[in-house]
Amino acid sequence: MTDRKQPPAYGFETRMLHAGAQPEPVTGARQTPIFQNTSYVFHDADHAASLFNLQTFGFIYSRLANPTVAVLEERIASLEGGRGATCCASGHAAQILTFFAFMEPGDRFVASTRLYGGSITQFGKTFKKFDWHCDFADFDDLEAVRAAIGPRTKALFCESLANPGGVISDLEALARIAEQAGIPLIVDNTMATPFLCRPIEWGADLVIHSTTKFLSGNGTAMGGAVVDSGRFDWNVSEKFRGLNAPEPAYHGLSFYETFGDMAFTMQAHAVGLRDLGPTMAPMHAFLTLLGSETLALRMERHVRNAAEVAAFLERHPAVAWVSYAGLPSSRYHALAGKYLPGGAGSVFTFGLKGGYKAGLKLVEAVNLFSHLANIGDARSLILHPASTTHRQLSDEQRAAAGAGDEVIRLSIGLETVADLIADLDQALAIAGRHAAAE
Repeated sequence: MTDRKQPPAYGFETRMLHAGAQPEPVTGARQTPIFQNTSYVFHDADHAASLFNLQTFGFIYSRLANPTVAVLEERIASLEGGRGATCCASGHAAQILTFFAFMEPGDRFVASTRLYGGSITQFGKTFKKFDWHCDFADFDDLEAVRAAIGPRTKALFCESLANPGGVISDLEALARIAEQAGIPLIVDNTMATPFLCRPIEWGADLVIHSTTKFLSGNGTAMGGAVVDSGRFDWNVSEKFRGLNAPEPAYHGLSFYETFGDMAFTMQAHAVGLRDLGPTMAPMHAFLTLLGSETLALRMERHVRNAAEVAAFLERHPAVAWVSYAGLPSSRYHALAGKYLPGGAGSVFTFGLKGGYKAGLKLVEAVNLFSHLANIGDARSLILHPASTTHRQLSDEQRAAAGAGDEVIRLSIGLETVADLIADLDQALAIAGRHAAAE
């Protein structure tokens, strides 16, 4: 027998540059081209039929798959340690695609109370229009999570590093709860990125990203992704008929029976993208691929800067508290050491002693920090969640999400850290004088 050598297990930095990509075969272009194209020529009638029957892999129409987007999908799957990935128009689109694969009217899922405010609204309000229902629970309380699971519960959902407060979920413990209940654990890994945390290694079944954030890294490209670990048994019960029952649109094909550990990824493309249509633009995939090439370098600097800024704020007399898991004072410091040994990310919150009005004044007084509703940019960003991203929530919901009136969210960028500290220092002084004058 011929001794077939296994391909080398490449390191993270190598994969962030090479995974999914090859020189373009016609021109030899080394960088992945932008395939700004809607549709693709079939070789013949049999080839067309086999593509539409999912008997052959290839490209039909860019709503379903596009060559530039496909490279990004393979790269993100490689970085997360997943079996496959589906890219789409935004992080919110990724969440809809994920639940669309297995939710039916009347079904429920359990989600953490500590989520991005837009996700809380999407889950708690918009999903009800599909007759999908979310039961929110405090994921720090594992017994509360178990108690929230009922007969119609289809999944658990959390953020590995929660937006806005930098709260860290105990992924290994949550994965055990999900496994015992026979449901998948879905983890939004946007804030940590696969450089800092790989949820699949701790038992997550599906991983979601807003690629708009750190994976892109420069605020130019919208996008989302769902990574499938390939480990969840979608045939475990009739709960997951979208993946294990005959699919009428494909002549009774069962995605699980036909594609095995690629069932979710195939269904997300062949049904989810086909029918919902939240396609990622090829240009945005190209820009995100460029961003992914420097992910490790950027995250190292993000984390180093964030740690210094958080330590400065914790000592500042105008600051009531700092929620950053990288600080020894954080209740999540031990979990950060376990799940994010490379650092606790670069997005965190702190509380102003002057409250709501001081928060408004602070975001107006900064110079280097950009006041806008995004995270994960190379530039440092600042936001007052109670008046922006979490404004639509009740006071109780804002408090549960870590977005109370006094809360400021920072996304620390790549600037010289002394300049960032000086900018915050002068802005805090202005906000403090304003609060004292009230």
